[in-house]
Amino acid sequence: MPRITNLTLDSEQEDDGRWLAEVPELPGVMVYADSRDEAITKAEILALRVLADRLEHDEAQPTNISIMVADVVFAFHDREEIGPRMLARMAKHTGLKPEDL
Repeated sequence: MPRITNLTLDSEQEDDGRWLAEVPELPGVMVYADSRDEAITKAEILALRVLADRLEHDEAQPTNISIMVADVVFAFHDREEIGPRMLARMAKHTGLKPEDL
């Protein structure tokens, strides 16, 4: 049975208005664009190029690929404090108030 590689494509809008999209499972697959759709498209293209390059150079085996576009993803490390700026971003994406988080 073929192996399946699951990739997550995260996107978020920066303070300056640009959109950032990245695939955390593939280091270096991170792009900026003027719109969310453009950033997602560019990140998908870059992810596929990275995977093709790995195959071409025998760094990976052929596999089925699944790319999931995440609406909002928050990831925290153990004992990491959440500052007021992050709370505001979380509130913006979830509709909650910072004091509710």
